Amino acid sequence: MCGIVCALDLKQSSDLLRPQVLEMSKKVRHRGPDWSGIHCGENVLLAHERLAIVDPASGNQPIYSDDKNLILAANGEIYNHQELRSNLKSEYAFQTSSDCEIILALDDYKFHHWQLKSNFYHHYILVDFLRLDQQ
Repeated sequence: MCGIVCALDLKQSSDLLRPQVLEMSKKVRHRGPDWSGIHCGENVLLAHERLAIVDPASGNQPIYSDDKNLILAANGEIYNHQELRSNLKSEYAFQTSSDCEIILALDDYKFHHWQLKSNFYHHYILVDFLRLDQQ
């Protein structure tokens, strides 16, 4: 499983807090020893320690949506991600083969309904994530 460390709604510069978040992220590195990534926004820091299971070549995180407005850090596996991709009716340009990138491709309506489906909690998905909208 991966490790995620977030600092949201920062009151200080993210540049000042970045070393602290990286230090915190090191404490969960054993959960994801294959890749370390960080997003530094104006008032947010998002660090991800990745255990590469699906798409070890290009599925590093955080993942940015094709328009760069959404940022994703996920922990877990979406077992039916290929089915979800094939049923997607949007023009989302996937950048990876990662199972988790489907979360970025869902528009807000589909995302909300996807969260509420009972399958979300049972057989199709086992994931914790942060989907951050920068707008």
